[in-house]
Amino acid sequence: MSNRRIVLASRPSGAPTLENFRLEDVPVPTATSDGEFVVKVEYLSVDPYMRGRMSDSRKSYAPPQPLNEVMTGGAVGQVIESRNGKFATGDIVQGQFGWQEYALSTGAGVVKVDPSLAPISTSLGILGMPGLTAYFGLLDVCDPKPGDTVLVSGAAGAVGSYVGQIAKIKGCHVIGIAGTDDKVEHLKHDLKFDEAYNYRTVTNHIEKIRELAPEGIDVYFDNVGGVITDAAILNLRLHARVAICGQISQYNNEKPEMGPRLLSMLIVTRSKIQGLLVTDYAPRFGEGIRQMAQWLKEGKLTYREQFEDGIENAPKAFLNMLKGGNTGKQLVKL
Repeated sequence: MSNRRIVLASRPSGAPTLENFRLEDVPVPTATSDGEFVVKVEYLSVDPYMRGRMSDSRKSYAPPQPLNEVMTGGAVGQVIESRNGKFATGDIVQGQFGWQEYALSTGAGVVKVDPSLAPISTSLGILGMPGLTAYFGLLDVCDPKPGDTVLVSGAAGAVGSYVGQIAKIKGCHVIGIAGTDDKVEHLKHDLKFDEAYNYRTVTNHIEKIRELAPEGIDVYFDNVGGVITDAAILNLRLHARVAICGQISQYNNEKPEMGPRLLSMLIVTRSKIQGLLVTDYAPRFGEGIRQMAQWLKEGKLTYREQFEDGIENAPKAFLNMLKGGNTGKQLVKL
């Protein structure tokens, strides 16, 4: 048996390419010490934050991805060998196992997955980090009230699609921004957003947002940054709340993008802007998963997953996700 894995071969300059990754074939790890166990990975996640970790030239909340080591990332799979009393052979577990077919773990940061709640792939999506990001980011950071107007950028991605649905559960008027007409239709028809528009076909985002929200925005959930966020800030209502979850439009820039200085608008509207990192809510993850699972069971939430097959195609799936080629959660099935 061998363990195929993807390592970071070089750091990208601008947009990443397939050449920045390398497929390696190494021996399958074994649990040789007490407390260790081996996981056979079934699904792995590709997420926007991984792009930031590929660089080593900017300050971030996490250390850079080391060169020539397995790509960091969430994954779910089955324990096939264990010397750990908390994790038995056959358990389904989720953790930062990386882009590889087999992983050796001590249990740090690993959680058991209940297959009876939903397919185990959802532990990387709606019942995992993206779902928890949406749950705590919207409810704790943005504190939506019934009747609020909520604007979500990157709304057809994993986090954005959950944010919009939770906002609807809370009685809000929801507007989504996505990158294709098909995604706009998905938001309005499948996810029940009240309004949505294709940012690629709009030249003036300030006017477009004003058209869809003439009285302004109470909550803005930001996944993209750039000109869309500038336009959202210029459409905030009094005491609006903004969660900065991602800035995917900026991740490949070699130099910071110049933009208007809009902080004075926060004085005018007395708005709150807060950065969001889901790991800050780790002690409450159980609460979030239980509530998301309940809403899912009740039919109040729905989700879409997009799969690429084979560990060798993880870089392809990652690059496709960065370009907005996915609808819902992008996963790799091993």
